[in-house]
Amino acid sequence: MGCVYGKCCKRHHGKGKENGVVYGQSGVQGMPVFAERTLESVSVPSHNFCLEYSVLTQRGYYPDSPEKENQDCYCIRTQLCGNSNVHFFGVFDGHGQFGAQCSNFVKDRLVEILSNDSSLLKDPIKAYNDAFLRTNEELHNSDIDDAMSGTTAITALVIGNTLYVANVGDSRAVIALKKGNQIIAQDLSRDQTPFRQDEYERVKLCGARVLSVDQVEGLKDPTVQTWGDEETEGSDPPRLWVENGMYPGTAFTRSVGDSTAENIGVIAAPEVSVVQLTPDHLFFVIASDGVFEFLPSQAIVDLVSSNQDPRDACSEIVGESYKLWLTHENRTDDITIIIVHIKGLSNSYAGLSGQVSKGDAKPPAARMKNAASDLSVTTRSDLNPSERNSPSDQQPCRPIISVDRSAVALSPSYSQPA
Repeated sequence: MGCVYGKCCKRHHGKGKENGVVYGQSGVQGMPVFAERTLESVSVPSHNFCLEYSVLTQRGYYPDSPEKENQDCYCIRTQLCGNSNVHFFGVFDGHGQFGAQCSNFVKDRLVEILSNDSSLLKDPIKAYNDAFLRTNEELHNSDIDDAMSGTTAITALVIGNTLYVANVGDSRAVIALKKGNQIIAQDLSRDQTPFRQDEYERVKLCGARVLSVDQVEGLKDPTVQTWGDEETEGSDPPRLWVENGMYPGTAFTRSVGDSTAENIGVIAAPEVSVVQLTPDHLFFVIASDGVFEFLPSQAIVDLVSSNQDPRDACSEIVGESYKLWLTHENRTDDITIIIVHIKGLSNSYAGLSGQVSKGDAKPPAARMKNAASDLSVTTRSDLNPSERNSPSDQQPCRPIISVDRSAVALSPSYSQPA
């Protein structure tokens, strides 16, 4: 769910592979045509397990604009910093007229900044935060016009047996947890939209008007500041508008880029969740909202569980998402999914959270108390003096995420509406 004036302005890449990105072909008469599927794996020697992964990205079907480009892209970078125990996965969902340029810029720069941060292994959460903010500043200063364009980002960083998920926007991450005979979906991110009371209050303090399109156009009472929930009101969600204008109309409260919306509280600071992986964690999925618009997290986990090969799971989920889009609308969104299976992690290695490899800094112990509900946003005055020189200090309404670092959590327990 993006900018009211630009989410569907997409151009199309042909099939090909570039810097870890495989682009899908156009759908024909509403039918998806998948790019060549790949299955790859990478080891995590410090804890004696491996990650087996597959990815699929599919351009949306736009009958009125058949040449629109896929604005989704992704990045998979293994052995970050030359370390065989550090691996990165990211999905980026661009929006606006220059959304494809924005998502590809962020895809390239975010991982480069992370990999060049000497504090990454010592403090991954701070490194993540700094990388997003610096990438945002670089995008603002680039040749790309991001005044009304930008990208969301959902990323996963594996360091040893610890999984860090950083989210900006409304793409999602979910992990599968085995409980007895069941495989349970546990969300690792929460959509950052005005449906969330904390995000609503934050952008209001930054001067945003929060109204649905019907309210802006006078069809509904603008003084009513409740919109139900995202599942029932997704067709006309609350959006952000400047005080005396009919723009930018973003349905999200965080993104990279969107310099106009930044003035009314749209920020690039990520929310970071942390999971110490155990043998009961079977796989995790990161995907754009093209997947999650109509498929809940448990359905995604069930579909992955029913396919032994993650390539088949990617194809089935993308195909099902495509079909559901066309059931509800006359088009589809761009759709991108990465599935990562966690193979061979044993109990004897699962507890070695501090051991990455000889000579590597230990990852910090970190958790979110009560999971997403306690993701806390701090102001500049709450930061340690050593942290006050980040790019965030130069921008209004731009908080830093604070995470309790007293212990490693098992799984966050976000709940997603059915």
